[in-house]
Amino acid sequence: MRSNLVIDLMFLRSGSTEINTHSIHPDLHLSSDHAPLSVMITIKEENINSFKSSIAKNSKEEKNFIKDISVAIKNNDILDLSDHSKIEEVTNSLASRIEFVWKTNTK
Repeated sequence: MRSNLVIDLMFLRSGSTEINTHSIHPDLHLSSDHAPLSVMITIKEENINSFKSSIAKNSKEEKNFIKDISVAIKNNDILDLSDHSKIEEVTNSLASRIEFVWKTNTK
């Protein structure tokens, strides 16, 4: 019985109203010495605002994006990729440039 009390305290705050329905199932423990615990959690409906960025096909922005990315790739200094840190530096630089170009050309 004491282990059930510990489990209850682990999942439930004292006086909690959000999580107020739980069940201990001692008959379902099978070969384990631990009894399964189920907790009913209320999930509140919430609207999450999101947006999607895009570039219109065959637009001036698409042409600019492709041109700027091509320049970024071409100008990336890849002469010395002798260790992990140099490779990471090159890829981070390219990723930052692509992110900037994307934000500049998207709607």
